[in-house]
Amino acid sequence: MKYNIAKTVEMDFEKAIEAITASLKNEGFGIVTEIDMSATLKNKIDKDIPSYRILGACNPGYAFQAVTEEPQVGVMLPCNVIVRQLEGNKVEVAAIDPVASMMAIDNPKLIGFAKEVKEKLTNAVQSI
Repeated sequence: MKYNIAKTVEMDFEKAIEAITASLKNEGFGIVTEIDMSATLKNKIDKDIPSYRILGACNPGYAFQAVTEEPQVGVMLPCNVIVRQLEGNKVEVAAIDPVASMMAIDNPKLIGFAKEVKEKLTNAVQSI
């Protein structure tokens, strides 16, 4: 099963972060965490990778619904979105498929709104 929703664009890396952040906002998500994997790996183990950021996207209404139905679901939140530099001026933007991640939890109530979240994340990724 595919576990992400991805799109490759020709765009400056920082512009791609701005674009997906704005697109996510239009779908009701805010960015609650940001991890610069390139800087972290360089600082911690002196390894270089192309620009790579992990954005933790959260839609508070859906997050509330999820933790109400399944209190330990927080181990899978927020919805991670990556922006990573590819060759040339290409950047990949990918979001977790929440339906795929919720399949790991034995609670069918989560699947219904996970589909709604997937639709919003798909809209956000595809609109950039």
